Formats: sequence, structure tokens, C-alpha cells
Amino acid sequence: MQRVKVLVVGAGVVGLSTAVCIAETLPHCSVTVVAEKFSPDTTSDGAAGILLATEFPDIPLERQRRWFKESFDHLLAIADSPQAGEAGVYLSSGYHIFKDVPCDKKPYWADLVFGFRNMTDQEMKRFPNHKFGQAFTTLKCECLSYLPWLEKRFRAAGGQILHEKVTDVHKLALNYDAIINCSGVGSRFLVHDEKVYPVRGQMLKVNAPWLKNFIRDGDGKTYIYPGMRYVSIGGTRQAGDWRMEVDKEDSEGILERCGRLEPSLRAGQVTGEWVGLRPGRANLRVEREYLPVRGRQVPLVHNYGHGGCGVTLSWGTALDALDLLRQSLYEKPPLARL
Repeated sequence: MQRVKVLVVGAGVVGLSTAVCIAETLPHCSVTVVAEKFSPDTTSDGAAGILLATEFPDIPLERQRRWFKESFDHLLAIADSPQAGEAGVYLSSGYHIFKDVPCDKKPYWADLVFGFRNMTDQEMKRFPNHKFGQAFTTLKCECLSYLPWLEKRFRAAGGQILHEKVTDVHKLALNYDAIINCSGVGSRFLVHDEKVYPVRGQMLKVNAPWLKNFIRDGDGKTYIYPGMRYVSIGGTRQAGDWRMEVDKEDSEGILERCGRLEPSLRAGQVTGEWVGLRPGRANLRVEREYLPVRGRQVPLVHNYGHGGCGVTLSWGTALDALDLLRQSLYEKPPLARL
């Protein structure tokens, strides 16, 4: 059988997860990942990596639930394996607190994490400015470890890596039988999708090893996530903001807000600052189209627009992208490239 050449654009957590899924599942495919940036320079590398999802309004909830469950199950298997330390995946417990009682007190993923419950009055006394809270154990996936681990797994499955900037999918399609677009916010330019936009996130790295439990404000703008190397505190959600420079006022605001939630943080030492651009989109895009190239119909599968849920939904959407590719290759087998 002729080897099917598949190109995955993007080397963040969504791109590498998708590449691994394809390389390990479809042995007749020769898979290459192309990206301008790889770990530790991707947006995913700064991600808090806590599995906790927000809803996309126009995607069936059952599909979102399946994405979450498949990602959770995949990462839990890693957390329960001898690979956990190298991959940077482990269980993390903590609190999700709200200034006002949310309309939906039980999110769709509540029964997929461990021990989900409403916080007691005694627990809420720690957070006098908040009226409601949820306690649970979920997974944390540290991409500074996880992405190199995924890349190693990808290479072991025969995958190839290309370091270069991609500007034209039609040119790529001249040399490949299928393209998988996992370019995140870059899809605004690569496939001219004006529905995707940057959501600027800034966070600080703090040395505070005594902190073990995460705390996240319901608005997503204030969070404290203890990790293996440091505590990640943040953050910002600045839609339409392309700035990649650290903003000192943002840093001061983060320290002040997080210090109110967890006063012991004030004794911690800030060891780093980070800025990344989440790929914001009203609805995550996992779908297929075809590129007409020299008499061929080259499938172009999109998998981007995860916003702040990249790690949380990465394996689930990767499996959907894999299915779309498999359908495409079955329905329209690749013709010889001239």
C-alpha cells in the first residue's frame, strides 16, 4: 500500500496530541508535524494545564462531555503509570469559588472528575468575598514536561518534525495527501478564519512549595495552581490583545488578587513571568473540508479554537480529528501526486 503523507500544522498540545493519535492508529500514514515554535516556546507551555472545562454555546453538550472524558481518561492512565513523572501528569485537588452563585451549580463534567461536591460553610469562610464553591480532584498536565514527552512518543511512532513557519496551506497540499490544521490563533491568518482571535493571558511563576491545593475564581481571571516546579498564579483574559510583552500593571494586579485569596503567597518569591495568546473562538472548530490541488481533493481537517481548554479537551478533539481523517481517506483515497 502506498504510504499516505499527512501533515499536522502546529506543535502545541492540540497539534502533538493529534499527531500522536494519527501516527499510532494509522500505520499506513507517514505523519509530519510542522511548526515555527516547539516546546518550550508554544502557547501550551505556559498553560496551567488543569482539567476544568467551560462550555461552548453551539456544540452539543454530549460531544463536549465526550471530549472531556476521553482527555481525562487518557491523562489519568498516564498519571497512574510509571511515565507520570516524566510526562508531568498527576492528580490535583482544590477549590472552584464564585462571587455569585452560578445558575448551573453542577457543570457537565462534574461526574467525570473525582469527589465533586459543594464546599461547606466552614470551607467558604476562607473566601469571604465569595458566596459559593465547588471542591474536587482533577488532573494537572504540565506542558513543559508533557509536550517533550508527547514529541518523544510521536517520534517513536515514526513521526517526523519540521521547524518552519507555515503561511500557505495550498502550497503544503502539493506535497501531502492530507493536512491537519492545529495552528490555534494562527488560523486567523492561515485559513482566514476571522472568528478566531487572541485572548491574552499573563501569569507569574512563584516559589511557594507549601501550597498544595489549587484555587480558581469562577470568572477564570484569578487562579493559583501549585505545580511540580513552581506555583502558577494569574491571570488575564484580554480578548483581541496581541501583546506578547509582560505588562507590569497586570503582574501587580495578579499578585494583589491572588494574595487576597491565599495570603501565604505574599511570602513566595516570583521567579518568572509569562505571556501567551489563547485561541479564542465562540465555538471550537473540529471539522473537515477539501482543498482542490492539481486534480486532487486534499482533505483539510481543522482542530483549533480551544480557548483556555486546550489541555482539557486535547485528546478528545484529537480523536475526532483522527476520525475525520480516516473517513476522508476512505471516501476519497489519495491520488498520485504529480
